[in-house]
Amino acid sequence: MATQTAPSHLSTDGGTDPGASMAAANVGSVRPRWRSRVAVTLLSAVAVIWLLPVVYLVSVSLRPPENAFDSSILSTHVTFDNFLVVFKDNPIPRYLLNSVLVSAVSTAIVAAAGAFFAYGTTVLKLRYSQAMYAAILITLMVPLGALVVPLGALLQMFGGINNYWGLIGPYAALGIPFAVVVLVGFMHSLPKEVFEAAVIDGVSARKLLTQVVLPMLRPSMIFVAVWQFITSWNEFFLALTVMTKDTMKTLPLIPQQYSGVYVGNPGALFAILVLVAAPLVLLYLIVQRWFVAGLIEGSVKG
Repeated sequence: MATQTAPSHLSTDGGTDPGASMAAANVGSVRPRWRSRVAVTLLSAVAVIWLLPVVYLVSVSLRPPENAFDSSILSTHVTFDNFLVVFKDNPIPRYLLNSVLVSAVSTAIVAAAGAFFAYGTTVLKLRYSQAMYAAILITLMVPLGALVVPLGALLQMFGGINNYWGLIGPYAALGIPFAVVVLVGFMHSLPKEVFEAAVIDGVSARKLLTQVVLPMLRPSMIFVAVWQFITSWNEFFLALTVMTKDTMKTLPLIPQQYSGVYVGNPGALFAILVLVAAPLVLLYLIVQRWFVAGLIEGSVKG
């Protein structure tokens, strides 16, 4: 009569072989480790590819004119003359102040208006708020390029040309719909019991907004504020139409004077592009933690 042998991973008394269990556990732990390494490798490769144009931008800005079009990504010929030329030809501090003022004020208006609208729509449930929300959604379908000409005509009628409010107003009006969509979507995901408990405790509408709603909205508001600041900072076509005086120009308008059919200075062009991008990089480094937190919360909860 044949004798049946127990499987290798089982002990003779019917239990599990400890050695086989440990081997299976090791195999199970190795798989996530390899997946993590593969993911990090792929993301690192993508990051390097994405950063190549940025590295080339900085490299060309530091090259002398005779080496501007070298095919190498990095150059051993380094000079700061291009930046000196840009500062000599233009009042860069004035342009920087104009850009900061326009972007910061429009960002503050967008963040405040978006928070108030989200609060009135989701918590207070004001009359006609849903109809207004639907109308705001429709405005997201209109591109800025289609509005430059009519906006320019309206601003000329109302004295908005060469005026800070000629850019702040349109930037805020165009940014509020995006802020409303993000903040309303986030507000809908918040627990309603918190607001109901505050109302039962006798908290006024103003304190409910400032002490309960705004602290909960902080990550999403930071995300909206950073997005609006970057959008306002980089906008070109409307600023080109509205700001015609040299002292009122914003920083993104300056690169055009170093590129053209008959005039070209690639070193100075790339130098001013570095100056345009540097404040945005610095801003992102400062608020990176809150920006990513708001982006993640908005994508998961919204």
